[in-house]
Amino acid sequence: MRTSSTRYVPAALVLLLFPALSAAQAIEPVVARDSVENTTLPADTIASGTVEPQEEPAAVIDAPGAVTVTDSPNDAGDQLTLTFEPSTETETLFCHTVYRRIAGEGDESWLPVSIIPAGDPSELVDGLDPDYPIVPGVQYEYRIAVQTLDGLEVMGPVTPAQAVAEGEYYHTGKTRALIASSIFIFMIFYYFSRAQRGVQFYLRPIAGIEAIDEAIGRATEMGKPILYVPGLSSISDVATIASLTVLSRVAKKIAQYQTRLIVPNRDPIVYTVADECVKQGYLEAGRPDAYDPESVFFLTDSQFAYVAGVNGIMMREKPATNFYLGMFWAESLLLAETGSLSGAIQIAGTDAVTQLPFFITTCDYTLIGEELYAASAYLGHEPKQIGAVKGQDACKAIIMGFITLALVLTVVDLAAGTHTLDWLRQLMTMSVMD
Repeated sequence: MRTSSTRYVPAALVLLLFPALSAAQAIEPVVARDSVENTTLPADTIASGTVEPQEEPAAVIDAPGAVTVTDSPNDAGDQLTLTFEPSTETETLFCHTVYRRIAGEGDESWLPVSIIPAGDPSELVDGLDPDYPIVPGVQYEYRIAVQTLDGLEVMGPVTPAQAVAEGEYYHTGKTRALIASSIFIFMIFYYFSRAQRGVQFYLRPIAGIEAIDEAIGRATEMGKPILYVPGLSSISDVATIASLTVLSRVAKKIAQYQTRLIVPNRDPIVYTVADECVKQGYLEAGRPDAYDPESVFFLTDSQFAYVAGVNGIMMREKPATNFYLGMFWAESLLLAETGSLSGAIQIAGTDAVTQLPFFITTCDYTLIGEELYAASAYLGHEPKQIGAVKGQDACKAIIMGFITLALVLTVVDLAAGTHTLDWLRQLMTMSVMD
């Protein structure tokens, strides 16, 4: 029995030691706290013998600084210029967001009017975006927000705009255009007055215009009609207006020669105006009774269907003279080639640069660009129209003079290594007024 009881004594001692070991392990960090430098723990933590992990403080991002708002110059009162001090954050900064609202409205009325990426200048012209317009005379408030790469947004303070948008009566940057326009208008009225006083101006002869009388006379001698195509564009096209002006002059000469005229139209409005032009031409010629209402008609508004109809008229009627004056597109070669095969004299004129080569190669005479606009003055010899042509030529001469001077100065600079062209450049680009 003695031996048996002695055998169980060590096991009982081990069971008694377990609580002491657990208490020693719990107190061990507190006992070792003196070995950690610069470490302070709360008193309750020390008393309980436990240390909880401490969270690192979040990085603080500076909000944008002051916002300065000024009225943009030379506008219609629909723009404001903003400058602000950007955030000092550089590593995690993604962009600045500009918010705007009408002064006095609630927080839900803030509008993100612009986003400025990190690194871009901290300046903005507000009002350029049509989705966020500026209303003249309205007081606004702004605030700038910082967006970080991890999605954090820090809002800046609300800043009332120091100015409201107001429009200007005069755009100071357009002073050169005003001076050039004034010179142009002066030259036009100057030659107007001289032409009305009976001064005879020299006009450069244009072969296509001088051939109109010959072409009408040839059709009269052959007893064949004259086909006039006023282009395929609408009445809003400048080339169409010029063509209708020439049509009135041609109709007057045709009425004098008593020749048949055919004017097919594609646009309904152009048809109405062309009909009145032809009537006026017959009236000025003193033969209003000779006007045929069926000579001017509407054909179709489809482009190639119109071309097919005009080509059919050429093959059936065999006109002696064909006029193609106005705006043309891909159908120009189809019309001119068919007219050439029919043996007619062809006079074309257009300001469509892409179609001029086709008319030049297939027609007898071609009015190039502005020659079409000047044709009415050449045919009518009216003082005001001739004065307008001479005034435009004078303005073109001034422009050509500047171009020639710049060319000469460029050659001198290249040959002598000087910088004389800078003088002319500064003269043309310097500020006329502040």
